[in-house]
Amino acid sequence: MRLSRYFLPVLKETPAEAQIVSHRLMLRAGMIKQASAGIYSWLPLGYRVLRNIEQIVHEEQVRAGHIPMLMPTLQSADLWKESGRYDAYGPEMLRIRDRQDRDMLYGPTNEEMITDIFRSHVGSYKDLPLTLYHIQWKFRDEIRPRFGVMRGREFLMKDGYNFDLTKEDALHAYNRHLVSYLRTYERMGLQAIPMRADSGPIGGDDTHEFLVLAETGESEVFYDSEITDLKFGDRAIDYDDVAQCQAVLEEFTSRYARTDETHDDAEFAKVPADRQRTARGIEVGQIFYFGTKYSEAMGATVADSEGNKVPVHMGSHGIGVSRLLGAIIEASHDDNGIIWPEGVTPFHCGIVNLKQGDEEADAACEALYNSFMAIGLEPLYDDRNERAGGKFATMDLIGLPWRITVGPRGLKNGVVELTSRRTGESEELPPEQAIAKVAGIYGKATT
Repeated sequence: MRLSRYFLPVLKETPAEAQIVSHRLMLRAGMIKQASAGIYSWLPLGYRVLRNIEQIVHEEQVRAGHIPMLMPTLQSADLWKESGRYDAYGPEMLRIRDRQDRDMLYGPTNEEMITDIFRSHVGSYKDLPLTLYHIQWKFRDEIRPRFGVMRGREFLMKDGYNFDLTKEDALHAYNRHLVSYLRTYERMGLQAIPMRADSGPIGGDDTHEFLVLAETGESEVFYDSEITDLKFGDRAIDYDDVAQCQAVLEEFTSRYARTDETHDDAEFAKVPADRQRTARGIEVGQIFYFGTKYSEAMGATVADSEGNKVPVHMGSHGIGVSRLLGAIIEASHDDNGIIWPEGVTPFHCGIVNLKQGDEEADAACEALYNSFMAIGLEPLYDDRNERAGGKFATMDLIGLPWRITVGPRGLKNGVVELTSRRTGESEELPPEQAIAKVAGIYGKATT
């Protein structure tokens, strides 16, 4: 993409309403614009990152054997009345009436709707196990929406639902989700710690939420520092292997890690003093096992091997897709702007032309641009007729992980400058070597 043809409305001043880093930087980098309290338009740069995050979530869900679908944003209140949650959910639910005077709601979650779909089409244990998921906009009418996309009223969320014949099978689905989430977050450059949590209005006895450590986190967390040394890495996981998934769960949940809601001073005291840590955390996902809570209330049964009708065991699993974008910025930024991990960056690298209009510099930038496009990488080429300082400031603000700087002086020596946004380190390389190095980082071949 050529910056002269792109819509990137960056701001020089920090808007007064932005209280935390991610909100400030998303507004300044031209990623979002507030439409009303807690509701945002996603501008092109923000939308690109949002879609990259969504794609990683999709890929890891499918890798784990889960099946994508799509449910509507508006739901009939009848389903929620059937489950008993319509009145219990609280004022966060946006309740409306259509022109036929039917009670409707803007879905905050989808347990009732997915249960209705299941009971309409599945009747035998032979069709189990089954896990369905979708990525859809949700609405919760927060009393005080704040912090940009971190605590908005409208948000993009992946919510998945498993249906199993027995509790044992459902707990394997729970473990499978925990493992898939660990891989998902690491691909985004995040370390998300699974912590024992409170189930809230979803219900159920087993639940973990995933928190990213950040100074601006809403929750106070208590944890054993050993947990921050754990990495999922490139493990080859067989998601159908019960023992393997259970082993990963135990590895990542055996050390103490809890939010203030479930914190136990006596248990925390058992952690060696030199490993006891307190911090702030941002919730980016949660998994639940709630047994037959919804299936019994809504008649979601299957025939078992002996022909008996039994309620299925269920769980739900959410990832805050739009919230993740803010969490990544909170965890990865400096005084100059955002620092995107390679897995979610809106553009793979930036190209800065120090002397726009210079025949040799223009030609070199065009060659770099076309070479990256040819191997399936998309650069952002700053071809504006602006001073160098302004171009560098824009690149630092929007946070592309790699920048290639092209100028007449370097070209006389046959080199360009390749700079890492994260470390600030630069090296001079011939253009083809700079291309090869960036391509290698993204797993692309240049020949």
